[in-house]
Amino acid sequence: MSTPDVMRQQAMQQGQGAMALALAFVGVTRGLFEALSTPADAETLAARANVDAGYVRRWCDAAYAFGYLDAEGDTFRLTELGEMYRPSTAGSLFPFAVQSVLTAHMADRASELMRTGERPGERVLGERKNILPWFGPMLEASFAGFFAREIVPALDVFAALDARGGTAVDLGCGNGWYLRALASRFANVRGIGLDGFEENIRHAEADTARAGLSERVRFRVGDLHHYTVEEPVELVAMNRALHHVWDRKDEVFAKLRDALKPGGAAVIWEPRWPDDRAQLRDGRRRAMAFQNLSEHVQGNHFLRPDEIEAAMRGAGLTPTTHLFGEGTEAVVVGVRPA
Repeated sequence: MSTPDVMRQQAMQQGQGAMALALAFVGVTRGLFEALSTPADAETLAARANVDAGYVRRWCDAAYAFGYLDAEGDTFRLTELGEMYRPSTAGSLFPFAVQSVLTAHMADRASELMRTGERPGERVLGERKNILPWFGPMLEASFAGFFAREIVPALDVFAALDARGGTAVDLGCGNGWYLRALASRFANVRGIGLDGFEENIRHAEADTARAGLSERVRFRVGDLHHYTVEEPVELVAMNRALHHVWDRKDEVFAKLRDALKPGGAAVIWEPRWPDDRAQLRDGRRRAMAFQNLSEHVQGNHFLRPDEIEAAMRGAGLTPTTHLFGEGTEAVVVGVRPA
C-alpha cells in the first residue's frame, strides 16, 4: 500500500512532468528550439526568433533547469533532449508538448462546463490561438508514420485507388497530411481535402505547395454536413473525424454512400473505444480515457468498431474492420456495392 509520502512524491513527479511539457510548448510554438540549431545567448536567440529578450532569458533558465539546454557562461545549446523537441527533427517529441497544453485547456473547459452541461462543440479547439496552428502538425507527426508503415500496406484499397487513377476526398482534413501521404506514395492519386477551419486550409495549401503536389491535391473550407462532390469518387476518408459528427450519423453515411462510385470505399479511421472498461487502465489507452472527456466538451464521444459497421450497413455499405496498434486503432472500410 502506498503511503501519503510516496503518493506526494508521485504527484510532484507528475507535476514536474507537466511543467516540462508546458515549457517545451513555449519553445516549440515560439520557434526557440529551431532557432537554437547553433548555440546562442538569450539576446541572440530572441533576435533569431523575433521575440522579447526578457521572456527568452527566463525561458532559457527554465529550459536549462529541465534539461533541454546546456550552458557555457551566457551561451546556451540544445541537449540531446532539447534537440528532440525541434519540430524538424525526425521523430520529434513536439506533439507531446502541444498535446499537454491542449489537455490543460480542455481540462479547464470541462471543469467550467460541468456545472451547466454545456457542450460547445469544436470551436473550443480554436479558443487558444497558439494551439490551433499546431493541431494539424501534431496529428501529422503522431500518425503519418504509423499510417505509412502499418495501415497503407495492410489495406489494398489504396493501391486499387492508384490503379484506377482515382480521387480521394478527406473530410476533416486538418493540415492535409493524409492526402499528401497518399499522393506522395501513389503517383496516380488525386485528392480533395475539406475542413471547417480556414487556418487549417491555409496550412494545408502551403504544405502541399512545398511538397510539389498542388496539381493533384487541393483543399477548400467546408462543413462536413454540407459538403458536395462534383461527381462520385473512388474513396472518401475520415480520419479521427467521424465521432465529431456521430450525432447525425445516418445523414453522414448516406452522404458518404452517395459520394462514392459503385465499388468505391469509405475509409474511416477512429481510436477504438474498448468493450471492457478495465482496458482503460492499460498505459496505451489511458490517454484515450482523458481524450474522451475532451471529446464530450466538443459534443462527441469515441466509438466502437461495431457501431461504425452497423451505421455503414444501414447506409448500404459493406464494412470490414481492420485493427492496428495492438487493437487501439480501428480502420473500417465500407464498400459501395458495384
